[in-house]
Amino acid sequence: MLKDKNILLGITGSIAAYKSITLVRLLVKQGAHVKVVMTPAAKDFVSPLVLATLSKNEALVDLANDSSWANHAALGRWAHLMIIAPLSCNTLGKMAHGLCDNLLLAVYLSATCPVMIAPAMDEDMWKHPSTKENLKRLISFGNTIIPVESGELASGLVGEGRMAEPETILKHISDFFLNSQQPKDFAGKKIMITAGPTYEKIDPVRFIGNHSSGKMGIAIAEELSNRGGEVVLIMGPSSQPIPAGISKLIQVQTAEEMYQASAENFTTSDIAVMSAAVADYTPVNEAIQKIKKDESSLTIELKKTKDILASLGALKTSKQILVGFALETNNEEEYALKKLNSKNADMIVLNSLNNSGAGFGVDTNRITIFTRSGSMKQYPLKSKKDVAADIADAIKTVMNA
Repeated sequence: MLKDKNILLGITGSIAAYKSITLVRLLVKQGAHVKVVMTPAAKDFVSPLVLATLSKNEALVDLANDSSWANHAALGRWAHLMIIAPLSCNTLGKMAHGLCDNLLLAVYLSATCPVMIAPAMDEDMWKHPSTKENLKRLISFGNTIIPVESGELASGLVGEGRMAEPETILKHISDFFLNSQQPKDFAGKKIMITAGPTYEKIDPVRFIGNHSSGKMGIAIAEELSNRGGEVVLIMGPSSQPIPAGISKLIQVQTAEEMYQASAENFTTSDIAVMSAAVADYTPVNEAIQKIKKDESSLTIELKKTKDILASLGALKTSKQILVGFALETNNEEEYALKKLNSKNADMIVLNSLNNSGAGFGVDTNRITIFTRSGSMKQYPLKSKKDVAADIADAIKTVMNA
């Protein structure tokens, strides 16, 4: 898969830089051509000589020396993929704001290839609001974030912030090139996808929500994007990484915000996949101040939220495809068919909380797909990535009918 692929590896000043040695070895063993670009601080953690020996190319650090300069534009055009691993908090901030004070940043800002980043930092730095905002900016630029792992950190603490292991990073790289070879059967299609939960505010610190992680919707967004679709992802509250290739990310909190975003983007969409777990009810009144635990009981009056799927179904033209989701606990098939017809959807994806390994928060799902033409197809338990491929194939069948 990686034979003759040009991989540009950026290394920043982090204790996790020692893992980059293994990553270079793994990439070279897979047949990739590897060039390394380091920040000056990275030299304090790993030797340029070691990396040059393993990669069979000089490890570049400086923009220029006494007799030559490193052509940063050429490096960015040479690579099929640039990956920065580890990415320090410092370099993350510079990348997010377009700063350019070393060779690595110059290469990043001039790169024409896709970019992956594997952050590495202490837990408190990882969870700092500025880090979260910087990551959002990089995602909006089209970069792919390889999730950090939990474990022992350089500070001696145990928590999130560890750079992914080299084998995990290699898997992400391999998957990237595998996905790039997928057929582009959704090329030219504008696709809107909703994902994740909604949070309905009770007071400034409390909300009504559900256990949706957004994993299924994100997997669908990634699959359709990899297959050529121009994807707008409307995302409820979630800590899940957003895949590269998403054309537009709209982050919302409440059912009303998700309704507004969906209504605004639906008219220009060829396909809409409504996989979000939207709250059915929201408090009539949101308390301005935190509600104190003064009484023995608390009554909260709720009202129905807007039915987003039904609203879009009423607006849908014959040229649009509308896909709904049904998560049920009883009478699953009956409720799914009722939803298909009453909401004017073209397809309903049913999953049941009665099925082990399906539902919220897990990495697998088991679905049944119903279409307006009367077809029904049950699928075995699969990873959500594979389920997303099944859903995409079903949409393609409806699209070509």
